[in-house]
Amino acid sequence: MNLSNLTPAEGAVNKAGKIIGRGQGSGKGGTATRGHKGAKSRSGYSKKIGFEGGQMPLQRRVPKFGFTNINRKEYQGINLEKLQELVEKGTIKDVVTFETLIENRLVRKNDLVKILGGGELKATLKISAHKFTASAKQAIEAAGGEAISL
Repeated sequence: MNLSNLTPAEGAVNKAGKIIGRGQGSGKGGTATRGHKGAKSRSGYSKKIGFEGGQMPLQRRVPKFGFTNINRKEYQGINLEKLQELVEKGTIKDVVTFETLIENRLVRKNDLVKILGGGELKATLKISAHKFTASAKQAIEAAGGEAISL
């Protein structure tokens, strides 16, 4: 044992939190460390998100433009090359359904699927999806497959 590894006994050092607002004799009475006046000295004070001390907040200083179309439908795109990879791995045989795509983690259950014409498709597949691009439909039918819209 030496000075570098001395520690207090277990349970000997357990400093309680600052006790405030218990009279002037405590030294933390009166304002209870909150200072005088202002919002922070009041009970029930909570700072609003984005509050900058009265300065015009950033979300009000920055100009707004454009709009978001609430009727927009987002499609999850899947290229033909991805389907060809799955055929080569042996994951899919001849029919590609929405459930097959979910099992292979290409889409989630609430997604809308659009088959895109990227890459080359050699396998003859019967593909079911929500939408197809013209080039994808053409490539599927050229390979002897079938494109079925859901």
